[in-house]
Amino acid sequence: MRLGVLDIGSNTVHLLLVDAYPGARPVPFASHKRPLSLVQYLDENGAINEAGQAELLDFVHEAAQFASNHHAEDLLAFCTSAIRESANGEEVLERVITETGVRLTELTGEQEAGMTYYAVRRWFGWSSDAILNLDMGGGSFEMALGQDEFPTLAHSVPLGAGRLTREWLPQDPPSIKEVKALRNHVRETLAEPVAELRQFGRPTLVTGTSKTFRSLARITGAAPSTEGPYVKRVLRADSLKLWTNRLTAMNWEERAELPGVSAIRAPQLLAGAIVALEAMNALKVKSLRICPWALREGLMLRRFEHVLFDSSAPLSSSVGVGEVALGKSSVVSMSQGSNVR
Repeated sequence: MRLGVLDIGSNTVHLLLVDAYPGARPVPFASHKRPLSLVQYLDENGAINEAGQAELLDFVHEAAQFASNHHAEDLLAFCTSAIRESANGEEVLERVITETGVRLTELTGEQEAGMTYYAVRRWFGWSSDAILNLDMGGGSFEMALGQDEFPTLAHSVPLGAGRLTREWLPQDPPSIKEVKALRNHVRETLAEPVAELRQFGRPTLVTGTSKTFRSLARITGAAPSTEGPYVKRVLRADSLKLWTNRLTAMNWEERAELPGVSAIRAPQLLAGAIVALEAMNALKVKSLRICPWALREGLMLRRFEHVLFDSSAPLSSSVGVGEVALGKSSVVSMSQGSNVR
């Protein structure tokens, strides 16, 4: 089965096509993405303006055609905080389905945390026992802890690297006063969810997902992406502390020259480093493993599980912590051309 997963994120819009068969691991077939920061298109009322909607519609059209041209059987499309928190998010979602035939499933922060944890569990397996996963997006920061397929506890807080850069570190480079204020804000925001997570004791494995965590690991010495997903990559708190101080003194152009850091993400790397370091310190985490799978893979695996291994099961489930409805409302059948314009 060939499945397309369309991810409308805060920094990029990304379509991944994957092949899967019963008993086999999913194999990436093709990928198509474009930098698109929807938050840059917000008007004074917090609504995505016409130019931003046009960019989004253009890519969704493009992605649906790409998936159809490569014989994808299903297209699972979802969006996160970029649309979820915009003032006209519902209207944008309606316009997307009206003009493209693709329905974007809107995920809550807790669902993001849960499905990302699910992917991490699948990657590292049951031998990892209790897993604590930290995931950083452009608009939110998620933490999930558990011993089973889905987390026992999941939190989402508004500490995304892009959001914090816009609201707290607008200068290039930032002032010492701005950095200090952001650190205090992050600590205050993390205090309550971290206290709850720590009540469950120390996890067996702590992991980090997302491009921001991968970039932070890379600049602190982890292997480059060219060495493949199976190389062990670790982010250590002591190295992160050193590099957070270095990033404070760098401008955006200098950060973009660092290994593993793209120009679009360079401005928000410092904010991401501050959140990662404060979270690791608060949780008393000295190091974490980088997991190459995250939200996109979690949704993909969940979909394959229903379709390939349990054809009698309904294709949707009640939405709770760690679960997301994957019914026909969120899937476009690519074998039926009438669903895609």
